[in-house]
Amino acid sequence: MSDVKESLNFIEQIIEKDEETGKFGGRVHTRFPPEPNGFLHIGHAKSICLNFGLARDYNGRCNLRFDDTNPVTEKVDYVQAIEEDVRWLGFEWAGKFFASDYFEQLYQYALQLIKSGDAFVCDLTLEEIAERRGTPTEPGQESPYRNRSVEENLDLFQRMRHGEFSDGSKTLRAKIDMASPNMHMRDPVLYRIRKAHHHRTGDQWPIYPMYDYAHGLSDSIEGITHSVCTLEFEVHRPLYDWIIDRLGIYHPQQIEFARLNLNYTIMSKRRLLELVEGGYVHGWDDPRLPTIRGLRRRGYTPEAIRKFAERVGVAKRDNIIDVALLEFTIREDLNKRAARRLAVLDPLKVVITNYPEGQTEQMEATNNPEDPEAGTRSVPFSRELYIEREDFMEDPPKKFFRLAPGREVRLKYAYIIRCDDVVKNENGEIVELRCTYDPDSRSGQDTTGKKVKATLHWLSAPHAVAAEIRLYDRLVTVEDPAGEKERDWKEFLNPDSLVVLPNAVVEPSLGEVETGALFQFERKGYFCVDPDTTTHHKPVFNRTVTLKDDWAKQQQKG
Repeated sequence: MSDVKESLNFIEQIIEKDEETGKFGGRVHTRFPPEPNGFLHIGHAKSICLNFGLARDYNGRCNLRFDDTNPVTEKVDYVQAIEEDVRWLGFEWAGKFFASDYFEQLYQYALQLIKSGDAFVCDLTLEEIAERRGTPTEPGQESPYRNRSVEENLDLFQRMRHGEFSDGSKTLRAKIDMASPNMHMRDPVLYRIRKAHHHRTGDQWPIYPMYDYAHGLSDSIEGITHSVCTLEFEVHRPLYDWIIDRLGIYHPQQIEFARLNLNYTIMSKRRLLELVEGGYVHGWDDPRLPTIRGLRRRGYTPEAIRKFAERVGVAKRDNIIDVALLEFTIREDLNKRAARRLAVLDPLKVVITNYPEGQTEQMEATNNPEDPEAGTRSVPFSRELYIEREDFMEDPPKKFFRLAPGREVRLKYAYIIRCDDVVKNENGEIVELRCTYDPDSRSGQDTTGKKVKATLHWLSAPHAVAAEIRLYDRLVTVEDPAGEKERDWKEFLNPDSLVVLPNAVVEPSLGEVETGALFQFERKGYFCVDPDTTTHHKPVFNRTVTLKDDWAKQQQKG
């Protein structure tokens, strides 16, 4: 058993021990509790994979519960988006609940705390409460309303419930200890007045519970066994336990783990909102954002994200994960599944002068060398071709092995060609290459014995399909955006995080493609079909990731 234990993360070890002791009757019941005030990102994906994964691995249950206790920021659209994202990641909840399902029960629990002398109505504003809270080394000041009678507190709280008081004029606070070394235990607010329309309960409630109050009680009501939270909630756990213990109700176990922090990635909800509202990105599904919607639009697969979460693991201490691990994981996944296709992103025309005019041949191309069952396809070859402009140099340096005047290269799946002449326009720009081909050098039938140092991808010009290519890269240029406290965050936005190539061409098989389809453009990277394809007159492809991790090399050049 010890060998097995060593391979388990610390949360799994806790669950194993609980199962051995029968602490929860052998049950494992987790939950994923997002607030519906925004879109989920890769950090939430880790929590989703953990909570649903634990339930799966221990034959338990996992609830999806929306923490909808702040009507000002929450929307039905966010609820729907979160449900879509969880399902897209491959998970299905045992039950869908809302904290608002329990508003009446939470209110009754609050009355119980008042009756037991553990809660009181306070007339201080939130600002005044904060001013009196003290410091970690100095005790706070008790509220002048702390010793109201039970009867007065019940009367005031019931009148709060019926909307008699204005926003911010009163709160319900727990009566704990204003000298506690844990600041969260210094008579925390349990309820505040907020006369705002709720997306589910409408105008029924003028008061709303605070997260720390509603969260633990919702766990208890649902029979959650292991309430898995991120590390910042560790200092909140004493309050979680205190409320449940004072009420004498079923007590789940809160467990904290390190949240996901990725380098070169903005994870702050506030900054993400600024990016969207400030027009620095094109909405919440912009492929440069770490939102699940953005990752999906960029071409990330749920399998890759789940694998990434597994590789990151579960830690007790905060650390920063290299985004290169996420990129490696999607490369690994797409290498197995993505069909290979030919695309020329920056076309340079090639005319094969000794190839018969009007002739077209069909070249056999491999769909995916990693999948023998993927088969092959036909790619047309003709007298006029396109190659990548960067694959030709008129005066190449010593280690440039691609096409140059007088040099031979192989065209993948096709023939060996030699550049004989360069055609320029009046501005001295190269517009066309005149080449000849060796008819005995066809791939798979080559009898020439020639050895060339480079193989280029290409497309038949008459058959090529016009396309728009969007090259996405990291949104920020600094490793730890959250740590850049002294700089305006806009200073480290990467100006090259999106490069649009409107004049690219792709092979004929990509003329009609479905949104989200995944491909490897040979020699160029992994790409997926963007939803804009449905409204443009040509297919639009997003670069998911390059074939190799060349970010470090680019940074050194910079």
